[in-house]
Amino acid sequence: MKILAIDSSGMVASVAVWENDLLLAEYTINYKKTHSQTLLPMLDEAAGMIELDLESVDAIAVTKGPGSFTGLRIGAATAKGLGLALKKPVIPVATVDALAYNLVYAEGLVCPIMDARRSQVYTGLYRFHGAEMETLLEQTPMAVAELTEKLNDIGQKVLFLGDGVPVYESLLRERLTVDYAFVPAHMNRQRAGALAALAALLYKKGEAVTAMEFQPEYLRQSQAERERAEREAAKS
Repeated sequence: MKILAIDSSGMVASVAVWENDLLLAEYTINYKKTHSQTLLPMLDEAAGMIELDLESVDAIAVTKGPGSFTGLRIGAATAKGLGLALKKPVIPVATVDALAYNLVYAEGLVCPIMDARRSQVYTGLYRFHGAEMETLLEQTPMAVAELTEKLNDIGQKVLFLGDGVPVYESLLRERLTVDYAFVPAHMNRQRAGALAALAALLYKKGEAVTAMEFQPEYLRQSQAERERAEREAAKS
């Protein structure tokens, strides 16, 4: 089983190739260039280094959202284009689930937070039983204040990761009454290797779609759509 994984849901761009529980290649960049500039060259470089024949890939894994609207569209277009050209299925993976899977085997609650602006995050809650990931709260947009209340009510130690941590760290420190920790830099952002590992499990469960069927899931309106709705509401 060989999976090509693509994640461009946030500031990080990452591609990986996974074969039979072995991570053959992973290329991750967290820099200011746009994903339209980096993603395909990264894929080409990684494939060249391992002499990958794209026809040998069994499926293409991609984060389906939430995340950056532009990033998700670039990742979705890349996955759909490859899937259609190669006639391969697509494995859509929830972005927050894939981010949480960076911490497989961790003890305590795992809480990814992605900055959604306006004091909101895309988040979810997870617990690992060995390699098995239990979803306690499916990915959702949520105010940081509401999230901290929920975590305080649960009363268990929490591990935070994601690009929302540096944005809301002071607020988390101020509001949390439970034990918590922030995941170190090498584990706290999207990684296509973790995406591929989780996608392999989902593929075995039959959770793949055709490239034509795949669509990203944004979970909320884009800023442009919100501003347009606010203008129209003000006129009425």
